[in-house]
Amino acid sequence: MLLGRVIGTVVNCEVYEGLRGVPMLIVQPLDKRRAEVGTPIVCCDATRMAGPGELIYYEGGREAAMALDPAFVPVDHSIIGIVDAIEVGND
Repeated sequence: MLLGRVIGTVVNCEVYEGLRGVPMLIVQPLDKRRAEVGTPIVCCDATRMAGPGELIYYEGGREAAMALDPAFVPVDHSIIGIVDAIEVGND
């Protein structure tokens, strides 16, 4: 699982049938210390509860589609959960 922060929303004008009602959010990927990594990505929100400013964890690739119902819809990234807290050990 990967860590990110929701930085925006996407308004779609057409929706694939299996993705109807699934919010799409813009997510900035983060490292374990919450520093920005790479460029923002669009994620389908499998939780349907995330919003701008929230710390989330997401999955990419084939596993991203499996988080949605129905599974195997055409998505690259899905938000799996909302993070309450992070504790990083010494490394």
